[in-house]
Amino acid sequence: MGVTKLGDLFPDREEVNFDFFHDKAIAFDGNNILYQFLTRIRQSDGSLLTDAHGNVTSHLSGLLYRVTRSLESGIEVVFIFDGKPPEEKTKEIMKRKKVKKEADVAYQEALEKGDMELAQRYAQRTARLTSPMISDAKRLLELMGIPVIQALSEGEGQAAMMAKRGDVWASCSQDYDSLLFGTPRLVRNLTISGKRKLPRKNIYVEVKPELIDLDASLKAIELTREELIDIAILLGTDFNPDGIGVSGIGPKTAVKLIKEHKKIERVLDLPKMADANIDFDIERIRSIFLDPPTITDYSLKWESPNVEKIVDFLSGERGFSETRVRNALEKTFKILDEQKKQPTLDAFFGGKK
Repeated sequence: MGVTKLGDLFPDREEVNFDFFHDKAIAFDGNNILYQFLTRIRQSDGSLLTDAHGNVTSHLSGLLYRVTRSLESGIEVVFIFDGKPPEEKTKEIMKRKKVKKEADVAYQEALEKGDMELAQRYAQRTARLTSPMISDAKRLLELMGIPVIQALSEGEGQAAMMAKRGDVWASCSQDYDSLLFGTPRLVRNLTISGKRKLPRKNIYVEVKPELIDLDASLKAIELTREELIDIAILLGTDFNPDGIGVSGIGPKTAVKLIKEHKKIERVLDLPKMADANIDFDIERIRSIFLDPPTITDYSLKWESPNVEKIVDFLSGERGFSETRVRNALEKTFKILDEQKKQPTLDAFFGGKK
């Protein structure tokens, strides 16, 4: 979930079209993206899409149609999945489980009352990403020729490292934590772009991909990345106990305090902070963002999708309409073939792409 209030610090984000990312390698935060699909792709009563055996397929549907769209736009897609979470995240994970259980109860009550709109709302809060779901997702991605990387710990940390090395152009996630991990560029809304209904309103808005440049943003708000991390800790990160920061401090106050005192320790030494209940290891949380465990022996190799194996998996095993699967893939192949036939400037001048 990340630091939800952190987005308030980045108002100058750039809205771009899919075509902007043509020929750019983008590292997708796999767990974050799958949660999006599990939250949004549901039936009218709020239940997930499943096959005849009860296997969840909502996330596979999202992957098929969103990844093919990305490929059609010439994006070099890379998926990174979380490894073992830091111990500091345990309390936050337990908190989320409790919230989901409470949402389960409310969802069932809404169904009994016949309130489908309310049921949908609570159902979205019950989204759980299981190991079998992740295994199915990895299997589909590999059949589609997409590089899949298993991170040691936080996928956002792995993606940020790869972006800093220049192996990918940007990280793709809805969470602003990617900026704390140091990704040079963060892309949001890439997998949820299009028309979206506002919660509890009969109003639809156009959601476009957003691009946030870390260095430019830090310069604009006159902060260093280290100071940004301290602000996040004040507000509450996934690694603060229960995700809670310092009571009574919002984004504007956090920025003001860190700009004036430079480090969170100096802020907490202020007389007015004497009653603040701080029971977390500040230096440890900093280190999670500044020096996350990562792997360097990954391979970024894109292959041609294996159409028949994709059809066998999605249609033969998971109950997808074969016609729809083939149509989605054929449309993508047609566009990719047309792109290959288009000469590039390098081709005209004899350079290498």
